[in-house]
Amino acid sequence: YLDWCLATYPLTAGQGVPVQGSIGFDATITSLFSPLLAGQTLLFNLGITEIEAIQAALTLGVSLIKLTPAHLRALEPLLLAQSAETFPVEQLPKAWVIGGEALHGHHISFWQKHFPTVALFNEYGPTEATVGCCVYRVNASDDGSIPIGRPINGAQLYVLDEYLAPVPVGVSGELYIG
Repeated sequence: YLDWCLATYPLTAGQGVPVQGSIGFDATITSLFSPLLAGQTLLFNLGITEIEAIQAALTLGVSLIKLTPAHLRALEPLLLAQSAETFPVEQLPKAWVIGGEALHGHHISFWQKHFPTVALFNEYGPTEATVGCCVYRVNASDDGSIPIGRPINGAQLYVLDEYLAPVPVGVSGELYIG
């Protein structure tokens, strides 16, 4: 997973990566270890809330930020209340890695309208799959339910029926990760 992060996310394009979650939470692996492997700085925000930590990171020109769809929505009024000088687009994180819950068009419509050049990645993976097993880069035209994407390097995804047989494209089934 970390090799894939290094090859996929622009970890060296900014001033480090904030670690706003608990280091015991699996999703923190992305913001804790991938910047270190890229020779980047870690920004720990102790004693403040996650939203306060994310808001502080926006002024620093960080390369990547990992957050949930709920965090995206919580940031909207903060960004609308600020001026373009406070959060210039070129200062925003180069990659926004979103996970932890389903991503929908209403989570990203603000970003598509106000910050269309920001790279949003929908990363999916249950805890048992070591953070992420597939990713989808959000397009400007995406709305509704956002896909979970394609498997990352080294992972395989299968959609199987109740007999563990592959289902045809477009048929519902259970997702298996290998």
